[in-house]
Amino acid sequence: MFGSVAAIFVLLVIGAAVFKSTSHTDTTSPVAIPTFTPPTFEPDPDRSEEPVEPTGSPTEQTSERPTREPSTRPSQKQTVKPPAKVTLNTSLQANTLYHAGRLPSTTCRAGNVSLFSHSQLKALILKTGRCMDAAWAPVLRKQGIDWSPPNYAIAAKRGRGACGDYPSPGSMVPYYCPRNNTIYASTSALARGNGNSIGYGEIVAWHGATISMMAHEYGHHLQQITGILDSHWRKHMDSSSDSGRLALSRRLELQATCFGGMFMRAVASSYPISSRQRDTLFWFYSRVGDHPGNPRDHGSLTNNHRWFRQGWERNMAYQCNTWLASSSSTS
Repeated sequence: MFGSVAAIFVLLVIGAAVFKSTSHTDTTSPVAIPTFTPPTFEPDPDRSEEPVEPTGSPTEQTSERPTREPSTRPSQKQTVKPPAKVTLNTSLQANTLYHAGRLPSTTCRAGNVSLFSHSQLKALILKTGRCMDAAWAPVLRKQGIDWSPPNYAIAAKRGRGACGDYPSPGSMVPYYCPRNNTIYASTSALARGNGNSIGYGEIVAWHGATISMMAHEYGHHLQQITGILDSHWRKHMDSSSDSGRLALSRRLELQATCFGGMFMRAVASSYPISSRQRDTLFWFYSRVGDHPGNPRDHGSLTNNHRWFRQGWERNMAYQCNTWLASSSSTS
């Protein structure tokens, strides 16, 4: 009898926690956060550390400085070589992206926004999208990465994009489509859910949790423009087992979650994200992931929690290298 009463009490406590808003503090058990020794990034065998010579003819530019030679001689021409092209590493484990280092503190004020207002949430998504551009573009360009921003398609209820319906049937999550570099989202699904999937607003009424998931989708855009998505897809096609493909998917998704944690840390002082709201984010990421009965393609609840905190607490691009992490931390 006592055991039954205790079980009911535990269920009531858990139920109350799920619907509690930003006043919630992080009550999850501490987890071991992965850490890495900075990789040495040995150059690829076919990559030269010397400047790459252009393959075409050099561009000739006529000097605008007056010549002191007699006028009977032709103007002296100056041969100018175009700048050397940077050879990027697009592999999973040693990608050039990992050189990017820390995301700098970025000014991004959210204001008082309701999750349940389409116009307000859409405006916040687009605004913080520009903040993500401001945070990531300089550090990527510094490494020679050809940066470009993603596109957005934000519907009040549902729509159809290049990668299918959004939200997907039975799902409420936003998604990134690499076919046209677009992030798709439904504001009503994000806030209130879709079908049997509850919305983020039913777990945490504070908009920061929802924006962190948009930062996760932005992480997929980073993977796209740095070649990680292409490298992942080649390995996916080469894999001969469902378990192998799922393992690759989990590493891809957990890396995007880690990048999302980096961004939320970068805007914490101006968003603002208080220590209590930070704990709410940590708690939120212990509630998202592969629940029992669902495909194991995004990582366990424990590991989603782990990798979001990895991005927040380490805030270094190479610390989000899930491709070097143990299988237990990417399960």
